[in-house]
Amino acid sequence: MTTGTTGTPPPAAHRGTALLLLVGGLIGALASGILTHDRIRTLEDPHFVPGCTVNAVLSCGDVMTTWQGNLLGFPNMLLGLGGFAALAALGAALTAGAVLPRRMWLFVWAGIAAGFAFTVWLIGQCLYVIGALCPWCVAVWAVMIPLFWYVTRHLAPPGSPLRALPHWLAPLTAYAVVAALVLLEFGDRLL
Repeated sequence: MTTGTTGTPPPAAHRGTALLLLVGGLIGALASGILTHDRIRTLEDPHFVPGCTVNAVLSCGDVMTTWQGNLLGFPNMLLGLGGFAALAALGAALTAGAVLPRRMWLFVWAGIAAGFAFTVWLIGQCLYVIGALCPWCVAVWAVMIPLFWYVTRHLAPPGSPLRALPHWLAPLTAYAVVAALVLLEFGDRLL
């Protein structure tokens, strides 16, 4: 729902979305930053073991060195650094009272939707092709799910079926599906 002709959400929803963008952006940027640091270290020292490498399944190093981890010819986490920092900055501006026109909200949604689609693809690659999970990547997955859902729901017109659903249902369902897929694929090898 929006107010006036600016395309901005009503105040309560605006604050919630602003805080989600701020906190989600900060968490995503932190995870991307740590991954970037570890990737640089692996390039400097082939024997370096990232701190998030726990076992054969929970292994950042195994994921970040694959072609899937460098899809555009450079490490994916660099996309995360820029994208999540931008979302955090936007969330901070909105929290401070900034107002965005609907067109800008749609642009933000398009970026988040692209990131979400990329995340879904990476989840499949980690589970069924690479055979390993990067804990910091999982943190990014955990952030992308609510970012996509709440901004999508936020932009839905009044009376939309998206607004009729309990706000927590889609993210909780997505988390449950991903957790079930991880457990089915890796089971006790996670420990």
